[in-house]
Amino acid sequence: MSTFRVLQFNMQFGQIWDDTYPDRAPIRLEETIKEIRRHDADLILLQEVEQALPGGVQFQPPPNYTRLRAELTGYDSWFSYPKADPRELPFGLGLAIFSRTPLHDAMRLDLPSPPIEFEFFGRKTTPTDRVLIGAKTTVLGRELQVFNTHLLAFFMLGSSSTENPFQRNLVAEQLAAARGPTLLTGDFNVSRHHTLVAQFAERGYATVQEAEITWRRRPFVLDHIFYNSQLRPVAHRVVPTPASDHHALVADFEFV
Repeated sequence: MSTFRVLQFNMQFGQIWDDTYPDRAPIRLEETIKEIRRHDADLILLQEVEQALPGGVQFQPPPNYTRLRAELTGYDSWFSYPKADPRELPFGLGLAIFSRTPLHDAMRLDLPSPPIEFEFFGRKTTPTDRVLIGAKTTVLGRELQVFNTHLLAFFMLGSSSTENPFQRNLVAEQLAAARGPTLLTGDFNVSRHHTLVAQFAERGYATVQEAEITWRRRPFVLDHIFYNSQLRPVAHRVVPTPASDHHALVADFEFV
């Protein structure tokens, strides 16, 4: 084998997609697990692993991650919640990396959110912080740095990450500091994704695709797998799935 496979997937805490009432669709984690398994990936990068709870409560151990870890035998893994915050809204949060080869040098970096005020069901609030996680592993005899993130959706707040580039800039700094073959995956929540692609290109990173939409709710390319010049994508697919409101993004890579 000369290639390895990467799966990027915002799993929306196991909530399946329903065209009629998407926000009322049931949670079926078994469908998430089925979707993950069918891609037979060497590296699995997940966002929205858990559902936020009232008051910012974070269950330990994280229930969905715990089940995924039990089901995905043969994988090492690393998970992190963002910083606990009582303002958390009932959406998805938490990042995970699963790898068929052992992970080491795990890290996390808080990504502060600006105090943009918005209204949620008649109550004014401000967004909570996000997080970037990372780890290293050895694939096909080469050390590989992997990052995973989920940025704030500024477009949902009447703003943009171009006007508020703080989180993107912190991620770009990590990319610039990385040495050796490096991947960055995630749900970047950038509606005008060309600005993000251009910013990371300045750091020496390209995305595997920016033509096909990756989100069911709006025609945006939110999900990406970025890679540097020491990696070459040999194939990729955007895979619509009823297991989430995001499509799965799969790419096969070889080392240069």
